[in-house]
Amino acid sequence: MKSALFAAVLGAAGFAAGAASADEGFWTFDNVPAAKVRAAYGVDITPAWLDHVRAAAVRLSIGCSGSVVSAEGLVLTNNHCVADCAHDLSPANADYFTDGYFASTRDREKTCAGLRAEILTAITDVTAPMQAAGAKLTGAALIKARDAEMASLANAGCGTDRKLHCEVVSLFRGGQFKLYRYRVYDDVRLVFSPGDRTASFGGDPDNFNFPRYALDAAFLRLYEDGHAVASPEHLRWNPTPPVAGQPVFVAGNPGQTFRGLTVAQLETQRDQAAPMLMSQLSELRGRLIRFGEESDADRKMSGDALMGIENDYKIFVGRLTALDDPAFMAARRAAEADLRAKALARMGSAFGDPWAEIAGVQGAAQSLFVEERMIEGGPWESLLFNDARTLVRAAAERERPSSDRLPEYADNQLALLERGVLDPTPVQPALEQLMLEFWLSKSREYLTADDPATKLLLGRESPEGLAARLVGGTRLGDPSVRKALWDGGWKAIQASDDPMIQFALKLDPEARRIRERAEDAVQGPTARAAEAIAKARFAVDGADAYPDGTFTLRFSYGAVDGWTYRGKTVPPFTTFAGLYDRATGQPPFDLDPRWLAARDKLDPATIFNISTTNDIIGGNSGSPLLDARGDVIGTAFDGNILSLGGDYGYDGRVNRAVAVTAVAISEALTKVYGADALVRELEAR
Repeated sequence: MKSALFAAVLGAAGFAAGAASADEGFWTFDNVPAAKVRAAYGVDITPAWLDHVRAAAVRLSIGCSGSVVSAEGLVLTNNHCVADCAHDLSPANADYFTDGYFASTRDREKTCAGLRAEILTAITDVTAPMQAAGAKLTGAALIKARDAEMASLANAGCGTDRKLHCEVVSLFRGGQFKLYRYRVYDDVRLVFSPGDRTASFGGDPDNFNFPRYALDAAFLRLYEDGHAVASPEHLRWNPTPPVAGQPVFVAGNPGQTFRGLTVAQLETQRDQAAPMLMSQLSELRGRLIRFGEESDADRKMSGDALMGIENDYKIFVGRLTALDDPAFMAARRAAEADLRAKALARMGSAFGDPWAEIAGVQGAAQSLFVEERMIEGGPWESLLFNDARTLVRAAAERERPSSDRLPEYADNQLALLERGVLDPTPVQPALEQLMLEFWLSKSREYLTADDPATKLLLGRESPEGLAARLVGGTRLGDPSVRKALWDGGWKAIQASDDPMIQFALKLDPEARRIRERAEDAVQGPTARAAEAIAKARFAVDGADAYPDGTFTLRFSYGAVDGWTYRGKTVPPFTTFAGLYDRATGQPPFDLDPRWLAARDKLDPATIFNISTTNDIIGGNSGSPLLDARGDVIGTAFDGNILSLGGDYGYDGRVNRAVAVTAVAISEALTKVYGADALVRELEAR
């Protein structure tokens, strides 16, 4: 949600700042630089190789990636991607989040409420109709015309088939548009989690660092009509230890990146957006830590949320570090000036100056940012508020023709929205109240007490009192109540006396007004200028460019490698022996008792975690790490601290991806967890 907010408010435009070099790039599967890979590593990435990998690559609705690794729908991903599911499935007498879970039989595989898996089946170029839509329009009118065309194309691509999902993706920020067609699986069940203690060994101190000793791997299974999905097109499991210099490949879904922002947009992020969001995350982290200290139950309740907030905070620290680096900003200014000069030389004075146009809307972007973040953005994490807003907006939007709706409520999106609202995800009232209190208090602080939006939010109530009233009075935690409101539509919403529904109803007109102002003053003008910048890039670099991340399937190539920084060389491997050496017995360096008991059975030389030069970012979590044959030799779960500026650019000298190896996973499954049957399924040929 945070990254999407940047795009919405700042009108992010552009893509890779120059022609890609070294191992850089989030390459789309229909534009993989096979010649570069062959020249660098001697590996032929053929269309058949790509089709095979694509058919087994998984996008998870919680912002992660994965891969099908058996003939029976078994999916490999990261543990931190299933931690919320493990938490929600925990009974009163067990803590699956901390201690893990293993379904020794199929009947014990438990459905993760709200989790959806998608496999990409086709990519179709729809640039022509999308660029033609609203060709003579600007501002909010342009955004609305393109939103309507997106909905029409997506509906034509998938129709009403609930097993399919189509979305039109803007690549190169309007330079290209592609229709992505997915096969959807909405019954996803937890098979194995080692638990947070083992998967996040080292906790926040080790997060985004290396050496690492984390078994951040988990397994899910896809089901349909109550049966495990047959998946003959799956990736082979290869528990062979990787070696230094070995070519490796990643197929995953990098989230939104900002490598192609203009300098003016970067300055807006540096001076306003990033500091504000980092400050909020820092305070929210403190509140969650304090909340978890109240009792073991509160610690258990808040563990997954705290892990996510700590991770996001570190990401923003990395982003701001890059933006505050004079050398980084100087390089971006030089690259922008070079492109402008080349574009003018190639395209003539009639091309204009789209960079100046984007600079011209930054004042509006900055003035709208706080309102957009606090009113339209809503709380950081609140199931109850999010469900209320979705129910209110879905009911209102369904009163209109699909082409006139907000794009996320078009006909082709309704099935996914309905699933999300009606899934029986457990609600934690105390945690909900904390999140709402924080959002309301920060809204009052940033907007000021006298702002009309603050008065709309709070009336004469305090943040604490309003949050308590909303959470204490709402019935939206009951799926049957949500279903009745969804089925009843606008009439049922208007008649509802649920305080959370009434609150969302009261807030929605103002949130929509702010959204439309942003479309008219920022997004519309930026979209038009971004399209021009894309044309300039294509004219200068041709196909030797990749688009920013969009949480769609991408290909990355690289090698197993360490790095040298400030005179210190970091090797690319860690081993089981290093895990035991690092353990202190105190959190976050305390070992699961099963690992202590299994120490003598494990080979201490087993390669545990590795670093690679693959270009990945948030959203790639759970992506398969592949060898030259396309076999799975691990799963990516993190980057080093130097990769945190990867939102804005890739430095092949020091940016590294971090993965847990297949050999370590197999060893642990067999000798620590006794999951021999799972290993046999993985290694079946």
